[in-house]
Amino acid sequence: MAKFLSQDQINEFKECFSLYDKKQKGKINASDLITVMRCLGTSPTPGEVETHLQGHKIDRKAELDFSTFLTIMYRQMQQEDPEKEILAALAMTDKQKKGFITTSELRAKLTRLGEKLSEDEVDDLLRDANIAPNGMVKYEEFIHTITRPVADQ
Repeated sequence: MAKFLSQDQINEFKECFSLYDKKQKGKINASDLITVMRCLGTSPTPGEVETHLQGHKIDRKAELDFSTFLTIMYRQMQQEDPEKEILAALAMTDKQKKGFITTSELRAKLTRLGEKLSEDEVDDLLRDANIAPNGMVKYEEFIHTITRPVADQ
Protein backbone atom coordinates (compact mmCIF):
# COMPACT_ATOMS: atom_id res chain seq x y z
CA MET A 1 0.00 0.00 0.00
CA ALA A 2 2.92 2.30 0.67
CA LYS A 3 3.55 2.69 -3.04
CA PHE A 4 0.18 4.46 -3.40
CA LEU A 5 0.69 6.88 -0.51
CA SER A 6 3.34 9.56 -0.17
CA GLN A 7 5.89 9.31 2.62
CA ASP A 8 4.38 12.46 4.16
CA GLN A 9 0.95 10.79 4.23
CA ILE A 10 2.35 7.63 5.80
CA ASN A 11 4.18 9.69 8.45
CA GLU A 12 1.03 11.69 9.24
CA PHE A 13 -1.05 8.50 9.45
CA LYS A 14 1.54 6.83 11.71
CA GLU A 15 1.62 9.82 14.05
CA CYS A 16 -2.16 9.82 14.49
CA PHE A 17 -2.32 6.01 14.67
CA SER A 18 0.28 6.07 17.45
CA LEU A 19 -1.88 8.41 19.53
CA TYR A 20 -4.56 5.69 19.66
CA ASP A 21 -2.10 2.81 20.14
CA LYS A 22 -2.81 2.78 23.88
CA LYS A 23 -0.77 -0.37 24.65
CA GLN A 24 2.07 0.75 22.35
CA LYS A 25 2.03 -2.58 20.52
CA GLY A 26 1.53 -1.18 17.03
CA LYS A 27 -2.23 -1.78 17.08
CA ILE A 28 -5.39 0.23 17.65
CA ASN A 29 -8.82 -0.91 18.75
CA ALA A 30 -11.20 -1.43 15.87
CA SER A 31 -13.70 0.68 17.82
CA ASP A 32 -11.30 3.66 17.47
CA LEU A 33 -10.96 3.28 13.69
CA ILE A 34 -13.67 5.79 12.73
CA THR A 35 -12.18 8.41 15.07
CA VAL A 36 -8.64 7.97 13.75
CA MET A 37 -9.86 8.09 10.14
CA ARG A 38 -11.83 11.28 10.77
CA CYS A 39 -8.85 12.87 12.55
CA LEU A 40 -6.95 12.34 9.30
CA GLY A 41 -9.52 14.13 7.15
CA THR A 42 -11.65 11.31 5.76
CA SER A 43 -15.38 11.13 6.43
CA PRO A 44 -16.34 7.47 6.72
CA THR A 45 -19.80 6.51 7.88
CA PRO A 46 -20.14 3.83 10.58
CA GLY A 47 -21.35 1.48 7.83
CA GLU A 48 -18.27 2.14 5.70
CA VAL A 49 -16.00 1.46 8.69
CA GLU A 50 -17.85 -1.78 9.36
CA THR A 51 -17.40 -2.80 5.70
CA HIS A 52 -13.65 -2.05 5.91
CA LEU A 53 -13.37 -4.16 9.07
CA GLN A 54 -15.37 -7.03 7.58
CA GLY A 55 -13.17 -6.96 4.47
CA HIS A 56 -10.19 -7.67 6.72
CA LYS A 57 -12.14 -10.11 8.90
CA ILE A 58 -11.67 -7.90 11.94
CA ASP A 59 -14.27 -7.97 14.70
CA ARG A 60 -15.42 -4.62 16.12
CA LYS A 61 -13.88 -5.59 19.48
CA ALA A 62 -10.54 -6.66 17.97
CA GLU A 63 -7.42 -4.67 17.07
CA LEU A 64 -5.81 -3.80 13.76
CA ASP A 65 -2.19 -3.14 12.87
CA PHE A 66 -0.75 -0.18 11.01
CA SER A 67 -0.40 -2.03 7.70
CA THR A 68 -4.11 -2.90 7.72
CA PHE A 69 -4.92 0.65 8.76
CA LEU A 70 -2.94 2.02 5.77
CA THR A 71 -4.91 -0.21 3.41
CA ILE A 72 -8.21 0.91 4.92
CA MET A 73 -7.22 4.59 4.75
CA TYR A 74 -6.14 4.26 1.12
CA ARG A 75 -9.43 2.59 0.16
CA GLN A 76 -11.45 5.21 2.00
CA MET A 77 -9.54 8.02 0.32
CA GLN A 78 -10.17 6.44 -3.09
CA GLN A 79 -13.85 6.20 -2.22
CA GLU A 80 -14.05 9.86 -1.21
CA ASP A 81 -13.20 11.59 -4.44
CA PRO A 82 -13.30 15.33 -3.69
CA GLU A 83 -12.72 16.24 -7.33
CA LYS A 84 -15.84 14.35 -8.41
CA GLU A 85 -17.92 15.76 -5.55
CA ILE A 86 -16.93 19.38 -6.24
CA LEU A 87 -17.39 18.91 -9.97
CA ALA A 88 -20.93 17.62 -9.47
CA ALA A 89 -21.78 20.57 -7.21
CA LEU A 90 -20.50 23.12 -9.75
CA ALA A 91 -22.15 21.34 -12.67
CA MET A 92 -25.51 21.99 -11.02
CA THR A 93 -24.95 25.74 -11.38
CA ASP A 94 -23.99 25.42 -15.05
CA LYS A 95 -27.45 25.91 -16.51
CA GLN A 96 -26.21 25.91 -20.12
CA LYS A 97 -24.07 22.79 -19.52
CA LYS A 98 -21.06 24.36 -21.28
CA GLY A 99 -18.51 23.68 -18.50
CA PHE A 100 -18.09 27.31 -17.39
CA ILE A 101 -19.01 29.29 -14.28
CA THR A 102 -18.57 33.00 -13.59
CA THR A 103 -15.86 33.95 -11.10
CA SER A 104 -18.50 35.65 -8.94
CA GLU A 105 -20.59 32.46 -8.81
CA LEU A 106 -17.48 30.41 -8.05
CA ARG A 107 -16.46 32.82 -5.29
CA ALA A 108 -19.97 32.65 -3.80
CA LYS A 109 -19.92 28.83 -3.79
CA LEU A 110 -16.48 28.64 -2.22
CA THR A 111 -17.22 31.17 0.55
CA ARG A 112 -20.76 30.13 1.43
CA LEU A 113 -21.13 26.37 0.95
CA GLY A 114 -19.61 23.31 2.57
CA GLU A 115 -16.24 23.99 4.17
CA LYS A 116 -16.39 27.76 3.74
CA LEU A 117 -13.22 29.43 2.50
CA SER A 118 -12.15 32.94 3.39
CA GLU A 119 -11.96 35.66 0.73
CA ASP A 120 -8.13 35.46 0.90
CA GLU A 121 -8.20 31.68 0.37
CA VAL A 122 -10.49 32.11 -2.65
CA ASP A 123 -8.19 34.84 -4.02
CA ASP A 124 -5.26 32.40 -3.77
CA LEU A 125 -7.21 29.70 -5.62
CA LEU A 126 -8.39 32.09 -8.32
CA ARG A 127 -4.81 33.19 -8.98
CA ASP A 128 -4.20 29.67 -10.29
CA ALA A 129 -7.41 29.64 -12.32
CA ASN A 130 -7.43 30.19 -16.03
CA ILE A 131 -10.00 33.01 -16.07
CA ALA A 132 -11.27 34.03 -19.48
CA PRO A 133 -11.45 37.76 -20.36
CA ASN A 134 -15.25 37.59 -19.90
CA GLY A 135 -14.79 36.43 -16.27
CA MET A 136 -15.69 32.82 -16.93
CA VAL A 137 -13.80 29.85 -15.46
CA LYS A 138 -13.77 26.38 -16.97
CA TYR A 139 -14.70 24.67 -13.70
CA GLU A 140 -13.51 21.15 -14.55
CA GLU A 141 -10.00 22.45 -15.24
CA PHE A 142 -10.14 24.63 -12.11
CA ILE A 143 -11.20 21.73 -9.86
CA HIS A 144 -8.52 19.49 -11.33
CA THR A 145 -5.91 22.15 -10.56
CA ILE A 146 -6.95 22.72 -6.95
CA THR A 147 -7.37 19.02 -6.09
CA ARG A 148 -4.12 17.89 -7.67
CA PRO A 149 -1.83 16.37 -5.01
CA VAL A 150 1.13 18.50 -3.97
CA ALA A 151 4.46 16.87 -4.83
CA ASP A 152 6.56 15.66 -1.92
CA GLN A 153 9.37 18.03 -1.08
